[in-house]
Amino acid sequence: MQRFFISNKNISAGQVIITDSRVHQIRDVLRMKTGDEIIVLDNTGIEYLASLTNISQKEVMAEIIQQKQCESEPRTKITLYQSLLTREKLEFVFQKCTEVGVASFVPVITERSIVRKPEKITKEKLSRFETIIAEAAEQSGRGIIPSLRSPITMDQAMSEFKDYDICLVGSTQDCLPLKKILCDCKPRPEKIALFIGPEGGFSGKELANLSGGGVKPFSLGKRILRTETAAVVAPAIILYELE
Repeated sequence: MQRFFISNKNISAGQVIITDSRVHQIRDVLRMKTGDEIIVLDNTGIEYLASLTNISQKEVMAEIIQQKQCESEPRTKITLYQSLLTREKLEFVFQKCTEVGVASFVPVITERSIVRKPEKITKEKLSRFETIIAEAAEQSGRGIIPSLRSPITMDQAMSEFKDYDICLVGSTQDCLPLKKILCDCKPRPEKIALFIGPEGGFSGKELANLSGGGVKPFSLGKRILRTETAAVVAPAIILYELE
């Protein structure tokens, strides 16, 4: 069943009207016909089962058959504070972490970031990242597209700790396994900030500042993972253990 995120203003009176690039996808790429069914999402967690009633060059119309709450959205909301990486690695992180279930992304400028200037992440790049996230959300059956913010500094990130039930940071130093930290959390955290460092990890000063701010360092095991691997593995473990 094909899934499409569209603006909720295009959903009303039991009908759906699609007018953007998805018209080409439905008509020319997927070669769908009237009577075919699709799932439409308004990015609020509601999904609509709809039957195509009209397909033209400029728009696609569908009749809503059923609506329900999307059941694939995690209860645990993970915000991934990811150190800035190369474009290719960031795209990988955004795509795979969306599939896993991350709720939002915040790129962070760190001492060892390959990209150190926020202006390097242009509006065009952010737009491309948002497209990758949206497509991954459609493909993986998400009900809400994870949000993506513009890059911030570590100081700005640390000022947001109060917004979370627990803050975690991946570390290669001797520290508790992630599973142990999660098992000791009472009550179960619903909002989690997850910090993943750059290639080479966070600096000693950054780790000290994070720990001093109440962020709990965790280990993913005896093997050293690439940053883009850790960014995917850690949320997967969190959601598995808590849900």
